[in-house]
Amino acid sequence: MAKRNNSHLPLSEALNEFIKENKLQKGMDKVDAREAWVNLMGNGVNNYTTAVELKNETLYVSLSSSVLREELSLGKTKIISMINEELGRELVKKLVLR
Repeated sequence: MAKRNNSHLPLSEALNEFIKENKLQKGMDKVDAREAWVNLMGNGVNNYTTAVELKNETLYVSLSSSVLREELSLGKTKIISMINEELGRELVKKLVLR
C-alpha cells in the first residue's frame, strides 16, 4: 500500500503527480490533441471530421469531404502551430489529413 502524504496539495498538483506516477501522459496527450482540434476548427470543419488520432508526434485527421481535405492541406503548417499553441507545448510535428 502506498504511503500517505499528509501535506496539503492543490488538486491540480495531485492529478499531475498521479498522471506522472502511472505513466498516463501519452493518453492525456491524445485527448488534449483531439480537444484542441475540436476547439480550433469550429463546427464547419468538425461536421466533416470523422476521427482525430495522435500517434507519436503525428496527428491523423480523417475527413469525409475531399474538398475540405484539400483546403486544409494548404495550411498544414499554420494548423500545426495553432494546435501546439493551444496545447502550450510542441506536441504535434506532422499533420496527416485522410
